[in-house]
Order: sequence, then C-alpha cells, then structure tokens
Amino acid sequence: MAKGKPKIQYIDGDEGLLDQISVLWQALNQHHLCLSKDFRQHYQEMTFEKRKAALLEKAKAGKMRVDLAVDVSSGQSVGYCVSSVSKFKVGEIESIFVDETFRGFGVGDVLISKAMAWMDREGAESKIVEVAAGNEDAFGFYARYGFRPRKTVLKQLETAHQLGAKNEVQK
Repeated sequence: MAKGKPKIQYIDGDEGLLDQISVLWQALNQHHLCLSKDFRQHYQEMTFEKRKAALLEKAKAGKMRVDLAVDVSSGQSVGYCVSSVSKFKVGEIESIFVDETFRGFGVGDVLISKAMAWMDREGAESKIVEVAAGNEDAFGFYARYGFRPRKTVLKQLETAHQLGAKNEVQK
C-alpha cells in the first residue's frame, strides 16, 4: 500500500457478496481466537462455510446487506460489514472487519455508517451488535454510533458443565 490515505471503493449488495469476505472473515475469526480466554475451541472449529450458512439462514427470515471496502490500487477487499434487519425490525451488525493495514483511514466508519443508514431505510426500530468476549476494545468504536453495553450473556463452558455434573455424582 502506498503512503498516505488509500483510495477505497465501496460496494454494497446482498448475501450474494458473502464469498468475497471469506479471507477477511477468517482474519476476524483468528483475531477472536487470539483474544478469547474461554472459547478458543469455538473459534478453532468455526469455518467460513459454517458462518456463511448461519448468515444465509438468517437472511431467509429477514434482509441482509454486505458492504465491501476495496483498495482501488490492488483490487483487494480490505474491509467489510454484514448487517441484517429481522422481520421483527431489529437491525444488527452481524460482522465487521477492516484489514489492519487499512485501519485509521475511516474505512470502518464508512462501512458502519452505510450499514446503519440501510437499516434505517429498511425500518429497523432498534439496532444491536454483539462483541465477542475479549474484544471489549471494540466498545469505543461502537460507542461513536450510540451503541452501549446493555447486558452481558454468559455461556457455560462444556467442560465446566461436565465437571459440575461429575462433582454432583460424587457427593
């Protein structure tokens, strides 16, 4: 990448663009794997095909949008945002990622702004984003768009469940 602000082209579409985010999504999954304290196995076992299938299933029950950021000089996708609006009018940032070398140039800001404007046009009455445990540094980015932590969902670790059952049986 040349010095200075890169020239970025933004492309939007529906779930038909999902295959174009594969490499970037894998980088995001790796990022979450490195940050995860308790759910490393989840990220180790997650594949793009599994995530894509879940997104396609969700798209059947509502609407989905994919925004891509493409570096004009290389033609490579350098960022993406997948967003959805459910039949219950809940807009969600499903996944967003910008390649590390393209951060700090406002690419993520453009992607999320485009997604949020689309959700508004689609009639979203509320908007949410899930942040993986360990990735709390992302809260500041989302706060710029009015997102605040509302609740924390705890998920039982399978090994903890098994240990608890074993302890109960031994008593």
